[in-house]
This record gives sequence, C-alpha cells and structure tokens, in this order.
Amino acid sequence: MVASLSYRTIFWFWLPLAGTWLMMAVEGPYLAAIIARLPDPTVNLAAFGIAFAVAIIIEAPVVMLMGASTKLVEDRQSYLALRRFAYRLSALLTLVHLIVLIPPVFDQVARNVLVLPEDVAHLTYGGLALLLPWSAAIGYRRFRQGLLIRYNLTNRVAHGTFLRLATMSITAFAAFRFSSLEGAHVGSLALSVGVTVEAVASRLMTRRLVASLMTREPALADRESLGLAAIIQFYIPLALTSVLALAVQPMATFFMGQSRDALESLAVLPVIHGVTFVFRAIGLSYLEVVIALAGDRHENFALIRNFALLLAVASACPLIVIAYTPLVSVWFNTISGLTPELAAFALTPIRILAVFPALTVALSLERGLLVHANRTAPITLATLVEVGTVGALLMVGIHLFDLPGAVAAAIAILSGRIVGNLWLVPRCLETLRD
Repeated sequence: MVASLSYRTIFWFWLPLAGTWLMMAVEGPYLAAIIARLPDPTVNLAAFGIAFAVAIIIEAPVVMLMGASTKLVEDRQSYLALRRFAYRLSALLTLVHLIVLIPPVFDQVARNVLVLPEDVAHLTYGGLALLLPWSAAIGYRRFRQGLLIRYNLTNRVAHGTFLRLATMSITAFAAFRFSSLEGAHVGSLALSVGVTVEAVASRLMTRRLVASLMTREPALADRESLGLAAIIQFYIPLALTSVLALAVQPMATFFMGQSRDALESLAVLPVIHGVTFVFRAIGLSYLEVVIALAGDRHENFALIRNFALLLAVASACPLIVIAYTPLVSVWFNTISGLTPELAAFALTPIRILAVFPALTVALSLERGLLVHANRTAPITLATLVEVGTVGALLMVGIHLFDLPGAVAAAIAILSGRIVGNLWLVPRCLETLRD
C-alpha cells in the first residue's frame, strides 16, 4: 500500500479517520446544546465543562495508545506486550479518578485549585462520578483502533465511533426527556455510555485481526526488542505530551475562575472548544495517517505534506467564514442554544481562534513524522513549550491586562500553538535529512 501511494490512496485511508474525529467533535456541541436547553444552563454548562476537563486530564496518558499501537504492533509478542502496558496504564488512571472522587480530595481541588462556586462544584462532582469509566474505555478502544489503522481497516474505526455517537445521542435524549437529571449530569452520563459501547465494539471488530496476530511469531532478531522497557522508553514522551496538551483546557478553566466575567467565560469555554474541535478534528485525524504512510525512508513525505496543505485550508476556511459572518449567530444562538448575551460574549474568542484548525494539521504532520522515526522526545518538549506559553499569556492577560477570561484564553491558546509548531520545524527537517 505504501509503495503505491497516491493522493487517492491517502484520501481513502484518511477519510474514515476524519469521519471518526468529526463524529467525536459533534459530541461537545450536541451535549452543550442539550444542556443549554435545560434549567440553569449557565451553571450546568460551566459544571459540565469542568467535569469533562478533569476527566480529560486524568485520561490524557492513554490518548497516544492509538499511535503506539499503529506503530509498534506487528506480531504476537508486540501485541501482548503493548496490551499488558495498555491495561495497566488504564487501571492506574481509573484509580486516580477514584482518588479525585474522594470527597475531601475533591473539595480541595474544587475550592483551592479551581476556585469553584458551591453550586458549580456540586454539579461538577456528580458529572465527574458519572465519567468514572472514561479512562479505561478510552484506553481500551484506542489500543484496539490502532490495530485497525495499522492493518488498513480504518473504516471500522469510523463504524465504532458512529455507534458511540448514536448511543450517546439516545442516552442524552432519553435523559433529557424522561429524567430529572441536571444538565451537567445528562452530558456526563451520555459520554460514559457512548465510550463504553465504542470500547466493546472495538473489541468485536478486532477479534479476527487479533487471532491472526497471535499466530505471528517475531523474527529471531526481534524477540527481545519490544519488552516493557522499550515500550516505556517509546511511550512516556507521548504520554507526557498528551498530559501537557490536555492540561491546556483545565489550566484555562483554572484561570477563568480568577478572571473578569468568570462565570460567563466558564459557560462559553466548552462551547467555543466544541466548535473549534469540529474543524480541528480534520487535522487531528491526520496523525495516524502520517505514521502509517510516511514510508521507511520518508519517501512519501512530499505527497503527505501536500495533502496536509489541502487539509489545512479545508479545515480553517469554514471556521473563518462562520466566525466573521452572520453564521456565527446561527451557530451560537440556534445550534448551541446560547443566550444572546453569552453568544455575544463568545464572539471575540471564536474570531481569534478561527485559524487554529490549520495549525492543528501542521502539528499532526510534524508529530507523525517524529513518531514514525521513533523520535518521541522532541514532541514532548514542543508541547512543554506550547503549554508554558499558554500559561504565561493567561497569567499576563488576566492579571496584568484584566482581559475577560475567554478572550485571554483564546489569545494564549493560539499563541502557544504557533510557538509549539515553530519549535518542531527544525526537528522535523533534521529527521527528514537522516
């Protein structure tokens, strides 16, 4: 497949993955729209956003299991080794989630770290409890989906995510219509049910593939090449990258609580994240494509780079059109269900972030090249630079310039991504020369 690579091949390999990410991207706006139509929308949107942010940062280390599985699993030994690693990591993160749910621990986080109002903290706790299966389900399905990507079964990845979205929608709608759950809890319950169903589906869809892998013995020279130590050396930089990258939203949430217009910023932040994620999903879906198709000596780089340029334009232009035309009110008022006041408050942040999807495509291209070359450490350093930039600019924007929290967050997030991308450019060029 790689030897005969063409733009057509890249497109059909990438399309199911893009569909997967786009379906996941719909989740946030869809659930936010339901929560916005339930009682006390501002408080519930804020609580749901915070609960989701905490769950995301807990599960961050398993996010790159898909890339690791795509890159590493090729026989019985490598499959079993990475499976053991994935199970242990998922169990550890579930334990961390449980510890956060211990009431005294949660109270410390809510009051002293996030500085949440009492009503928001109460709703956040319930939402976080409902999200307990999140880390294990995400870790399991990403490990299994990496196998599907490696062996050119990307359409099955999309099928699993469709089941997740359908189940989530049914759960959210049923809770919306037939229960008295608070809006934040409706969203959290729907997410948990959806990812659990997707994890089960990923197991069913990889049964024959796993059976085939179990019959493949590694070459004699490779039998000691993928033990636990090798996996840890490869994966720790990726896990740290995910932790650092996903820390941006919780960090922004933390600063929102200290900013001007704090409650409004907390309420619109998940909605803004949701709309940008819809268009960033196109770029996020490209990481595994680069890992799988770059070629042993990066001989396909020109094709992959050119395709990435097309994706960058295709992902950024629609968001720019929405942000700078009357379509923005259609999205925020009609689709997201925000009040006119919250929709107006979200206008400046979304315009600042309109070009963010193009930067996401560039980052996936850079990271994919480095993962393909087994150079994962520079990815972590770039993310550290990005997150450091975001944190510094949040502090300056909120405490020095007294900007509204959502505006300061948009400026900081965009600037951090630009700095992180630029930092990776010379590392990628070095990899291509080697």
